[in-house]
Amino acid sequence: VHEGYAQTSLYEENTESLVNATRMLYASPACITKYRLVRGNIQTPLYMRAPGESSGVYALESAMDELAYKLRIDPLEFRIRNHADRDPHNGLPWSSKSLLECYRRGAEAFGWSRRTFEPRSMRDGRYLVGMGMASGTYPMYRMPASARARVFNDGTAVVQSSASDMGPGTWTTMAIVGAEGLAMDLSRVRSELGDSKLPKASVHGGSGTTASVGSAVHEACLAVRAKLLALASKDQRSPLQRATEEQVTFADGRIFLKSDPSRGESYVDILRRNQMDSIEATVDSKAGDEDKKFSMHAFCAHFLEVRVDAELGLLRVSRVVSACAAGRIMNEKTAVSQLTGGIVGGLGMALFEETVMDHRMGRFVNANLGEYHVPVNADVPAIQAFYIEERDDHVNPIGAKGIGEVSYVGVAAAVANAVFHATGKRIRRLPITLDKLM
Repeated sequence: VHEGYAQTSLYEENTESLVNATRMLYASPACITKYRLVRGNIQTPLYMRAPGESSGVYALESAMDELAYKLRIDPLEFRIRNHADRDPHNGLPWSSKSLLECYRRGAEAFGWSRRTFEPRSMRDGRYLVGMGMASGTYPMYRMPASARARVFNDGTAVVQSSASDMGPGTWTTMAIVGAEGLAMDLSRVRSELGDSKLPKASVHGGSGTTASVGSAVHEACLAVRAKLLALASKDQRSPLQRATEEQVTFADGRIFLKSDPSRGESYVDILRRNQMDSIEATVDSKAGDEDKKFSMHAFCAHFLEVRVDAELGLLRVSRVVSACAAGRIMNEKTAVSQLTGGIVGGLGMALFEETVMDHRMGRFVNANLGEYHVPVNADVPAIQAFYIEERDDHVNPIGAKGIGEVSYVGVAAAVANAVFHATGKRIRRLPITLDKLM
């Protein structure tokens, strides 16, 4: 049973996905979730620590850890035994799910097998050592989006959308998607974003930009390729005359016959012969009915080590290993950076961040970064974060799930579970501060 409460204003409702993960993360035949709103004389709340799963999974994964101890089963083994092979909430098969592989690879990299079971059983001098883990998940969202692709007669190309880039690397990712879709070298393709004059894009949120805008870019590129082939196929001067899509291959900015690669020509040849400066296509892209056929989620597994001063209660996270499965990773460098950033945010949720309200006046008294504490470099330990290779042909045309938020989910629970292993104290209210460990 998972019950959640949240505030909202008197004039509208604001809900988030607080209990959603509880319904689908494990194969429980008996599951009840309730989510209640409490109206008050406040402004309608907005997202601060998105996503809502991060708060709900703290409760769920703390409960899973507590139940594992009640049954005297290793917490990782307990999760493996309760792995859901289908979505237990709606009965649908997963479009793809590599959570078991996340468990295996993460545990191996972390050294989970060296962990002893009993709380307070591992020490290093004056420090109590605790090892904890937790699962995380976040759904795949694909929103309507539009994009334009254009190939020029100098052998370059551009892909365009009004999507924003708040820092996760969307500029680079869209160029990568465009280069792949156009079958051109990445150095010849650029992306243009963030202008309202460009094709309309979805909101930059819900970890859905790559799935949404990336799919539109991909489809626009395929439309340009089709136009180039149509020009060549109808041209008596072209070695590709009367060639069909099934008969050709696109690679390195060229079209050539599968049966005879010597018979082909470049995009530049086609455009110049037709006296065209460029060729373009704009598409509107949206999801089909795949969400009625499959349950589509990204998953991760976090393993953490903490050290607690046995006399003073001082707590430090000393190691983090996180394995994530999120469909196709378009740009490994920026994706690992997002995974690492989410983990740091989760450490902040677990150890530092707290809004304090003056209940006489209804105002937050620490509404600045001088008093609202977030992790700094000295608070962040060695983090080993990596992705599991995962192919998903169902989620969208490029096979990408969201990565911006899934890594956040479960980190705080893994910290709390490690603290319990180190100290024997189950912390139910965040952040985990020194007074709660004394």
